[in-house]
Amino acid sequence: MEQVNEQQVMRKIFWRLIPLLMFLFVIAYIDRVNVGFAALTMNKDIGLNAHTYGLGAGIFFLGYLLFEVPSNLIMVKVGARMWIARILFGWGFVACAMAWVHGPTSFLVTRFTLGVAEAGFFPGVILYLTYWFPARYRARVVSRFMLAIPLSVAVGAPVSTVIMQLNGTLGLKGWQWLFFLEGIPAIVATILVLTVLTDNPAQAKWLTSAEKDWLQEQLATDREHIAVNKTESGAARVFASPMVWAFCIMYFASTSSSYGLTLFMPQIIKSVGFTTMQTGFIMVIPYLIGCGGMLGIGWLSDRFKERKWHFIVAMLIVALAFVSAGLLGKTVAALVLLCAANFGVMGSKGPFWPLPSAYLGGAAAAAGIAFINSVGSLGGFFGPYIVGWASERFGNFSSGLYALGAVAFLGALVTVFAVKNRKATPLPEKAKAAAGTR
Repeated sequence: MEQVNEQQVMRKIFWRLIPLLMFLFVIAYIDRVNVGFAALTMNKDIGLNAHTYGLGAGIFFLGYLLFEVPSNLIMVKVGARMWIARILFGWGFVACAMAWVHGPTSFLVTRFTLGVAEAGFFPGVILYLTYWFPARYRARVVSRFMLAIPLSVAVGAPVSTVIMQLNGTLGLKGWQWLFFLEGIPAIVATILVLTVLTDNPAQAKWLTSAEKDWLQEQLATDREHIAVNKTESGAARVFASPMVWAFCIMYFASTSSSYGLTLFMPQIIKSVGFTTMQTGFIMVIPYLIGCGGMLGIGWLSDRFKERKWHFIVAMLIVALAFVSAGLLGKTVAALVLLCAANFGVMGSKGPFWPLPSAYLGGAAAAAGIAFINSVGSLGGFFGPYIVGWASERFGNFSSGLYALGAVAFLGALVTVFAVKNRKATPLPEKAKAAAGTR
C-alpha cells in the first residue's frame, strides 16, 4: 500500500487553498472597512455626522444577519466554487457603487446592500475549511486565513491613503476613487475562484488516491468524535441550543471590539494631531501587531490543544486595553494601548472558530457556523454605532472605548461559565497506523 506523509498532505492542501482564500478575504475586508478612510473627507462632502456615519458603518452587518444562513445552506448544495464566485461578483459590484453615494440615505442603503452581497463569504469559508483540515489543525489554519484581517488593514491603509490623493481627478473626489478602485479586484477575482478552487477532496485531481483516502478517514474520525460527544447534529436544533447562543455572544464581543476599533481608528489617530497621510501609515502599526497576536495565540492554541482559555485571555487583554486607552484620551500612549487591544482582538480569532466545529456536526455545521457568524456579526453593527453615538453625545471617543471594553469582558465571562473545554481531536492510533501503511 502506498504510504502517506501527513505533513506533506497538509502542506499540499494548505498551499493550494489558504493563499487564495486569504487573498479573497483581504479584498473583502478592505471593501467593508475602507469606509473608515473615506470618512476622513466623505462625511463632510455628503453631510454625515459621527452618529449617522457609525450607523452606516455598522448597518453592513444587518444585511449579513439576514442572508448568511441561507447562503451557507445554498453553498452546501451548489458547491463552494460556484457560490463563492457569485458572492465575489456581487459584492465587487456594490463596493464600486459606493463611489456614487450622495447623502445619508444613499449611504445607509448602499452599505446595507454591500452586507447582503457579501453575506455568506466568511462562514462559507469556515465551513469549507472543515472539508479539508482535520480538527487538530483548525486553530492554526483559521488563524492563517484570518491573518488576512490585519494584513488587509496594514496593506489597505497606506494604499487607501494614496488613492485618496486622486481627489479631483476626472472630476471625482478622492473617496470616490477609493471605493471604485478597491471594488474592482473582487469582480476580477471571480475568474480566479472558478479556475482554482476545488469543491471537496473527492474532486481534487492534485491529490493522489491514497492521500484522498487518508484525508477522508481523518475527517470521518472527527465526525465520529462529534457524534460520541453528543453534540448538535440537526440544523433545526441549532437555533435553540444554549451553547450556540453562547458562541454568538462570544463572537459578538469579538466583532464589536474589532469593528468598533477598525472603523474609527483613522479618526482616533487623526484626533491626536496627525495628518491624513500620516494617519494612513500609522494605521499599519496596530495591524502588524495584530498579525503577531493572531499567529502567536493560534499557534499556542494548537500546541496545547486548548481553545477556551486562549480565547478568554485574549478578550481580557482587549477589555483592559480599551478601558486604559479611554482613560488616557487623545494621547500617543492611548494609541499604544489600542495596539495592545488589536493584539487581543486578532488573537481571539484562532481559538474561537474551532470551538463551534467541536460541538456541531452534520447539517448543524453549515447552519450553526453561519448562524453564529451572522448573529455574532451584529457586533459589527454595535461596535461602530456605540463609538459613533458616544462621540456625538459626549464629544470624545473615550466613552465608546469604555463600552467596547465592557462588551469584551462580557465575552470572556460568558466563555468561562458556558463553554466546556474540549481539546482538539488527537490523531487516533488506527489513523496513525493507517498513515504509515498506505
